[in-house]
Amino acid sequence: MMHSDDHHPDSPTIALLKEVGAETTKHSGGTLLTHLLRVEALVASWGARPALRTAALCHAFYGTDGLPLVLLELSERDRLAEAIGTEAEELVYFYASCDREASYPGLAAPDGAEATFRDRFTGEEFTPSPQQRRDFAELTVANELDLAKVNDSFRERNGAALQELFTRWEPLLSEATRREVTAVLG
Repeated sequence: MMHSDDHHPDSPTIALLKEVGAETTKHSGGTLLTHLLRVEALVASWGARPALRTAALCHAFYGTDGLPLVLLELSERDRLAEAIGTEAEELVYFYASCDREASYPGLAAPDGAEATFRDRFTGEEFTPSPQQRRDFAELTVANELDLAKVNDSFRERNGAALQELFTRWEPLLSEATRREVTAVLG
C-alpha cells in the first residue's frame, strides 16, 4: 500500500498517476499531476492524516462534478484501493461522487442534524458521518484554493462564492485551513 509521503518521482503512486495520463493532462497552473501534488502538499501543511493526504493526491481519479475527466473507471475501484489503501480510495470515491448542487448546502449541518449527501453516480442520498464531512470539506477547500492561487480569472469569477461557501463550512475546517482561506480569498 502506498502513502502520500512516498510520492517522490519514482513512487508507485506517481507511476500510476503518470500511467493514467495525469502528467500530460493540462490543468490550471500546469498539468493535472502538478495540481494534484499541490493539493496534497496543501492538506499536508494543514496536518491532514495520511489517508486524507493520499486522497488529495488522487482525488481526480474518477472525475468530479466540476471536472468530468476520468483517469480510472469506477469498475477499477479495486485497482486504486490496492494501490493507495481502502480508506484513501473510499475518500477519493466520496469526493468524486458528490453531486455538488444537492450536497454543498447542507454539508455543515450541526452534528446530529441531517446533512444530505447525494452520490452523483448512483443517485443515492444519505447522511455522511462527521468525519466524512470534515474530510470532504478539507479536500474541497484545498482543491479550490489551489485553483484560486494559480488562476487569477478563476479566483475573480469564483472567489466570492467560495468565500461564502467556506464560511458556512467553517465548523468542518481546521484552524490552519480557515487561515489559508482568509489568506487566499480575503
